[in-house]
Amino acid sequence: MATRKPAARKPAVRKPRAKQCPACKGTGEVAVTVRVGRKRRLVGQQTGLCLGCFGTGEALQD
Repeated sequence: MATRKPAARKPAVRKPRAKQCPACKGTGEVAVTVRVGRKRRLVGQQTGLCLGCFGTGEALQD
């Protein structure tokens, strides 16, 4: 009986890298200004979820 040859492997196909989100520059977070009081004075900033990419850091495909 003849011996079997191992099956040839297909080369791995790489996905193209997604472009970075321009709003958050690939981090998934953006700075949001915090306002308090009746006069809505500025107190500082906090990080928030990027609404352009929903926190993934990758630009949405059209």
